[in-house]
Amino acid sequence: MTAVTGRVAAAERGETRIADRVVAKIAAQAAGEAVDEPPEEGSSPRATVTVRRDSARVRVTLELGYPSDIGRQCGAVRRHVAERVRTLAGMEVPEVAVRVEKLHPAGPGAAAQGRIR
Repeated sequence: MTAVTGRVAAAERGETRIADRVVAKIAAQAAGEAVDEPPEEGSSPRATVTVRRDSARVRVTLELGYPSDIGRQCGAVRRHVAERVRTLAGMEVPEVAVRVEKLHPAGPGAAAQGRIR
């Protein structure tokens, strides 16, 4: 409160709340940015979040190309999602769970090859 006007400074009189769906949108976008080569036929990453105070727990579902280093890509997604949510929403991210929902064969005609006897 300032002594001259008797008013409370703007930074001291309220709070900023960011909706869960906004944080989920940031997380999904960040997950897509972290994937090396997103599959052409794949769907975009999806995310759900649980926000409590200044902390967000994130669950990301995505599709990857195959063959690829799945563990490395999931680690990259976790790190990038946590960094982007921290930077853009100002929230700590103690957990990012990544679920690979589907693998898409890479290369031309890979989906049509099937099993060879």
